[in-house]
Amino acid sequence: MPVCCCGSFHHGSSPKRLVRTSGFRPCVIQPCAGASSAGLRMIRTAQSLGGVEDRDEEQEDEGEDLRDGGIPCIINRGGVPINEETWEQMWRHVARIHPDGENVGKRIWATSDLPKIPIPSVPTFQPNSSIPQRLEAIQKYIRDLQYNHTGTQFFEIKKSRPLTALMDIAKEMTRESLPIKCLEAVILATYLTNSLPSVERFPLSFKTRFSGSHFCHIVLGVHSGGRFGALGISRRQDLMYKPLEYKTLADLVQDFQVAYQGYWHTLCKVKIGHYVSHDPHSVEQIEWKHSVLDVDKLSKEELKKELDRYTRDMRLKIGKAAPSSPTKDRKKDMGSPLRNPSSPMRKNSQSDRRSSVERKPSQSGPAADVNGYQIRV
Repeated sequence: MPVCCCGSFHHGSSPKRLVRTSGFRPCVIQPCAGASSAGLRMIRTAQSLGGVEDRDEEQEDEGEDLRDGGIPCIINRGGVPINEETWEQMWRHVARIHPDGENVGKRIWATSDLPKIPIPSVPTFQPNSSIPQRLEAIQKYIRDLQYNHTGTQFFEIKKSRPLTALMDIAKEMTRESLPIKCLEAVILATYLTNSLPSVERFPLSFKTRFSGSHFCHIVLGVHSGGRFGALGISRRQDLMYKPLEYKTLADLVQDFQVAYQGYWHTLCKVKIGHYVSHDPHSVEQIEWKHSVLDVDKLSKEELKKELDRYTRDMRLKIGKAAPSSPTKDRKKDMGSPLRNPSSPMRKNSQSDRRSSVERKPSQSGPAADVNGYQIRV
C-alpha cells in the first residue's frame, strides 16, 4: 500500500515500515515541521470524497467494536502513531462501507496534489471574554477538527477510566489534530472547559430509533448563569452545539428531540450524568448515567418533571465538596494546563442513579430501507 509522507509517495510501504526505515514519524499522524501535512490531508480527504455514511457513536460496549446498523465501527486501540494493522484495516473498512467501494481509496492514493488542511489552534481567551463567547470559541475549535467519517475512531475512550486519564487523551487530541467522533468531542470539551469554574458540565446522551435500528449520540451539557447549552460534534449541525440560552434542561432536551424528528428519528431514551469535576487530576470516574429517562413511556409533562428534578438534585450536590484528589508523585506533564483545583468535586454514587423505567434488552435488526441504506444521524 502506498503511503504519503511529506508530499512523497512510498509504494508498498506502511506507516509502521516508514518509521523503522526512515527514522521519522509519517505525516499521516504527526506532520513534520514545515511539511505539507499530506498524510493528514489524506485522512480528511477520505472523509470528504463522497462522505462515508456512519452515525455518531456512544461507546457503550467497550469490549467490542462499535456497530453502525450492523456495520462495525473500528476503534484504534493502539494509540498514535497509528500502527500498520489499524491503518490497513481502516482503508478496508472504507472500501466496504463507502458507496464507491475501493475506488474512493484508489482515487485518494492516486492524487498527488491533495488540498492543504489547516491545523486549528487551541482557543485562548481574553480576560474580558464572556462565558458564552468562550464556549462558542471552544465549539469552533471542535468543529474545525472536523467530524470523523472514516469509520475508524482514532482515540480509544474507555468510560471507566479516571478523569485524569481521559484528560491526558484530550491533550493528545489537541496535539494530533485528527478528526473526532462525538464521544471524543465530549472528552475534549470537558478538557477545554476545565478553566471555567462557573460552567458546570454533564454528559447528555440520546438513544433514537429509525427503521428498526437504534442509534446513540452524546454531547456535553453545560450550565452557567441559570442557562443551559451543549458542546459536541455531529454530522448534523443541529445535533451538537447549543448556545447557552435555554432556561431549563427540559427546553434543551426538547430542542434535540425536535432536531431528531427532522431526520425521522424517534427519541427513545435520554441519559444524563453527574456534573464533572473541574480538577483535571481527579481520580474519580465520570458518572455517565445518573438519570435514565425512557422518553417512549413518559408524557411531555412527566419528562419535564424528571428533568427539573435532576436539575434540583445537581444544585444540592454542587455545594458538597469532596477531598482533593492525590497529586503526589504525578509527572509534571500529566493533566491539563487548564487546571482549576479550587473547583468543588462532585460525589458520584451508584445509589444516586435514577431510572424512569426498567431496562429492556436492546433490540437490533436490519434497516428496512429500499435502497439498503439508513439515514444515520
